[in-house]
Amino acid sequence: MAYYFFLDKVLLPVAPSKLETKIKNQNKTITLINEGEVNLIKTPGLTEIEFEALLPQVKYPFATYIDGFKPASYYLEKIEQLKISKKPFQFIVSRVSPSGKLLFDTNMKVTLEEYNIIEDADEGLDIKVSITLKQYRDFSTKTIELKSSTTTTSTAQKVSSTKKATVTKQRPVTKEIPKTYTVKKGDTLWLIAKKYLGDGSKYKDIAKLNNIKNPNMIYPGQVLRLG
Repeated sequence: MAYYFFLDKVLLPVAPSKLETKIKNQNKTITLINEGEVNLIKTPGLTEIEFEALLPQVKYPFATYIDGFKPASYYLEKIEQLKISKKPFQFIVSRVSPSGKLLFDTNMKVTLEEYNIIEDADEGLDIKVSITLKQYRDFSTKTIELKSSTTTTSTAQKVSSTKKATVTKQRPVTKEIPKTYTVKKGDTLWLIAKKYLGDGSKYKDIAKLNNIKNPNMIYPGQVLRLG
């Protein structure tokens, strides 16, 4: 089975041999006087992901490069940018059978919590990096308008006594979906589905519509049907 690891738009050249996913919960057990212990069910905690990846300094036949060979420094720079950007990004792991059939995938918005660079003489010039990610949940603010209850105050006083909080709302996508799309450098099916269909998880629909067995293998200039 083949694995493909994407950090944002970057495909790691060598898939990690081990992936640890910690799915947390926040349930709380309390003791009632007459009922004994009971479990209070709460909103699940944020999932944590840990893995260690090899970053080759030379091109190996088992490594995968979408746009040609890149040295370890290229990936270290991309990882550092994800850390300092203070923005969440998409983490995707695709699992493909030897026949090329997509089995299942992990597709999650995450933040980069920490990473460690490991240099070992046994690895020669190659570098390993251990990465810790944490699930990110979108949230928004609410609008609250407070007005003075006094009816005899002046207009200026009313304005100064009114406090407003800002709110960020997402407007529904109303633009027309194009029938076809020509793949550009750096594109992935997930990004195309997110931009034109409004939902990145619909990349499977695009893959099925275009008879693409491996959703990770698209190339610049390729014309895709979107509907």
